[in-house]
Amino acid sequence: MATQYEISGTTAKGITRSVEQGVSEGGLAPGAALPPVRRLAEGLGVSPGTVATAYKELRRRGIVVTLGRGGTVVAQAPSVASRRPPKVPEGLRDLAGGHPDPALLPALVPPSRLSPGVRSHRSSPRLARLEDAVREWMGADGVPVEHVTFAHGALDFVGRVLSAELRPGDAVAMEDPGYHHLLDLVAALGLRAVPVAVDGEGMRPEELRGALRAGVRAVVLSPRAQNPFGGAFSAARRDALAEVLRETPEVLVVENDHASDIAGAPLYSLATAGLARWAHVRTVSKFLGTDLRWAAAACDPVTLARHDGRLLLTSGWVSHLLQETVYGLLTDPDTGALVARARAEYALRRTALARELGERGVPAHCGSGMNLWVPVRDESAVVNGLRSRGWWVAAGARFRLASAPGVRITTTDLDAVEAARLASDFAAVLGESEATYGG
Repeated sequence: MATQYEISGTTAKGITRSVEQGVSEGGLAPGAALPPVRRLAEGLGVSPGTVATAYKELRRRGIVVTLGRGGTVVAQAPSVASRRPPKVPEGLRDLAGGHPDPALLPALVPPSRLSPGVRSHRSSPRLARLEDAVREWMGADGVPVEHVTFAHGALDFVGRVLSAELRPGDAVAMEDPGYHHLLDLVAALGLRAVPVAVDGEGMRPEELRGALRAGVRAVVLSPRAQNPFGGAFSAARRDALAEVLRETPEVLVVENDHASDIAGAPLYSLATAGLARWAHVRTVSKFLGTDLRWAAAACDPVTLARHDGRLLLTSGWVSHLLQETVYGLLTDPDTGALVARARAEYALRRTALARELGERGVPAHCGSGMNLWVPVRDESAVVNGLRSRGWWVAAGARFRLASAPGVRITTTDLDAVEAARLASDFAAVLGESEATYGG
């Protein structure tokens, strides 16, 4: 029989260390409740203030969260433990991963010339020709490209910028539902996520205004291929969001254009709206290769300086071998043609499943990107029902803060025959769920 993890320690540091050990070793699982301050203080023979100090430090470090009357619980993605997606059961068709179709990715060939000898690139961290290629790439969409920098992926850039800009306890406006790794990252940094509802055109302006009035210091959002909902800014939505954001010019706006070239929707970027503090970041992992941990960002000069200052003190630069590889792919005509084909194929596959679901009375959101979001009443019933029919889809809980339930389906390698079969199975599972739990 499982026993409850016993927290130990006679000082705030000792109690903090004990809870951290319990979380990292699995004795305290995500969502597990910690004892009330006074009860733990009595059990350990310390003052309530000592326990309160420990809990405050654990909250600051993103290990626990406080739920008001719900008490203090272990965070869903604590900073000392990695929340991995569940392993795909053997024999199931995996539509949960959010990955591109391998057949639509170019072959990764490392550059033939390696960096000679042992040397530091801190004085010139970015290849000039790759900077030029990035300026052309982003500039073609109207993004201001006077100040650009590189990072080890979009999450790496966002995490570094937020940690340089904010302090633990600060609030960040986040899409809801939103990309689960970003939600986890914000929690791990000790920041507080404020949910902002999304629709087919991205963040809702009035919801964002409410978050700004609540005191958020940064906003993280996607201009297209919003994950998991699929929304994409229209020109009108971009302008409406910009009008709201101008009311608080000191707030940092981070725009994550993660799918860019295969999003299947035009870019209407907030970077073009004349905001004081902004960053537009793009990665290439979705269309050039999942192992290319590289991102480019255009941003205001203050954000650039803060990001690059932190980068200089840590890894120093992004590998020039990686930069050479990305440059070769970004400027290769054959790779460009393959990316264009991927963009068209993903749009066809995404809309094919949405059409099949719609014909069976199942609405789905899929305006752009690589996934569909299907609202459901009971996520577990749908996920388990589809599992029994050979499908593996992602439950929406890890993408949600306060939004309604749903499931995410990745359609990047789903052919037309499979789409029809999945839609039929989905409709059947919904029917069974309603029969079991009531209409």
